[in-house]
Amino acid sequence: MRFRTVFTSLAAAVALSLVTGCAQGGSSGSSGNTVTYWLWDANQLPAYEACAKGFEKQNPGLNVEITQMGWDDYWTKLTASFIAGTEPDVFTDHIQKFGQFADLDVLEPLDDLGIEESDYQPGLAANWIGQDGHRYGAPKDWDTVAFFYNEKMAADAGLTAAELGGLSWNPEDGGTFEKAVARLTVDRNGKRGDEPGFDKNNVKVYGLATGGAGDGDGQTQWSPFTASAGWSYTDSKRWGSRYLYDSETFQSVVDWYFGLAEKGYLAPFADYSNNANPPNAQVAAGTAAAAFDGAWMISTYYGAKGLEIGTAVTPQGPTGKRATMMNGLADSITKNARNKAGAKKWVRYLASDACQRTVGRYGIVFPATPDGTETAVAAYRKKGVDVSAFTEPVTGGKGFTTFSFPITDYAADVYALMRPAMQDIYANGAPVSSLNQTNSQINFLLGQ
Repeated sequence: MRFRTVFTSLAAAVALSLVTGCAQGGSSGSSGNTVTYWLWDANQLPAYEACAKGFEKQNPGLNVEITQMGWDDYWTKLTASFIAGTEPDVFTDHIQKFGQFADLDVLEPLDDLGIEESDYQPGLAANWIGQDGHRYGAPKDWDTVAFFYNEKMAADAGLTAAELGGLSWNPEDGGTFEKAVARLTVDRNGKRGDEPGFDKNNVKVYGLATGGAGDGDGQTQWSPFTASAGWSYTDSKRWGSRYLYDSETFQSVVDWYFGLAEKGYLAPFADYSNNANPPNAQVAAGTAAAAFDGAWMISTYYGAKGLEIGTAVTPQGPTGKRATMMNGLADSITKNARNKAGAKKWVRYLASDACQRTVGRYGIVFPATPDGTETAVAAYRKKGVDVSAFTEPVTGGKGFTTFSFPITDYAADVYALMRPAMQDIYANGAPVSSLNQTNSQINFLLGQ
């Protein structure tokens, strides 16, 4: 009940801001010739500044004012802006936040922008249709998850690129994936995880970096395994009415995955810090040999000095498929945007091949259109980076399956419940069966 109360209070505050905001003129700092635009990724800022120049050239008299801030500050300030009536005209939206924003009625429908699903990589446009049938986001970019590894450590362990690209797993004995991670693990006496005398309590190099407990989505932690075992977050692809964290399949996979830490192969929960010690930092420091991470981190891994990085596709699971989450960001217009006409022109331009190819040339992310994606792949190639482990699942690779973040109501409340529950399993050894109660609480919120 507490979570229902919190959500209802926020909804009331935002509803009030919409009324008062309309009277005040909405988004502060914008005017009839300025469109305000917020994003969080500093690496992408130059690309979108270039898009803004192209847009302004095509639309004389219109200017784009871009504000960039860090991930945590971004969502805090955006939520506060809805309440204060100072929201931007346009902002970069995340699928995890979309459901709650749509329910709070703070997004402007984009049905008149002419967004065609066929113009973008499969599934990207469809994810931004609300339960009311209206579109609330224009596809921006996409990412998948792959296996980053230290090439020298892999070679020292006797593992080839071909072997790492052909791994398989199962929740019973971990398959060749667990064997590889064990082989990459080295204790302080130089014993590997698959050798007699290995000391799991005194590990120098973990085979697999930790990215935390994964909260309720496990994007770069356990989701490649749960999906390749045939599990889905909810009872339908989008706008599910019931979560499935009480599934025997899900719980068996989570039990196996966190069991890697008990064996000494996966870095312990205490090693992870989102800001100070994320997976890429563990790999760069040599305390972990490999990590699952997203395409948005490609430049970070390959840019680490003195580190030779390779990438491999996710391991094949019991279903015979390799799985990766395919997330796609979008640009949304706030319902109380001050310059709504200019905002729609800007979002239409952001979703166009012109802007998407511009972004692609920076080799930072994969733009949503096929042409934008091809441009990005070429840009990465010029940098000497092979990104096929990320693109193959999306652009026709056989034996792959992709899936999205769960799209439901009460996403913030699901996070608030699942985050401590998953941390308790990972950090404290709580039984996976404890998720049954958490799942019941979540489904109660959804009216089940």
